[in-house]
Amino acid sequence: MSHTYKIIEIVGTSPISSDEAIKNAVKTAGQTLQHLRWFEVVETRGHLEAGLIAHWQVTLKIGFTLEPED
Repeated sequence: MSHTYKIIEIVGTSPISSDEAIKNAVKTAGQTLQHLRWFEVVETRGHLEAGLIAHWQVTLKIGFTLEPED
């Protein structure tokens, strides 16, 4: 069986960790998109305050399968 995938790019954020930012992004994407299949971390960055990490930002590519037309 073959599949056709659509890829989107999103940014997840978290004040806790980069892993939490990824989880937030995937969870939110799953609320509006169907058939999520994979993700790829494209970029990790953060916001600094007083020399400390205050917020994580992770850019993801998310792939999901398209439903075939009948």
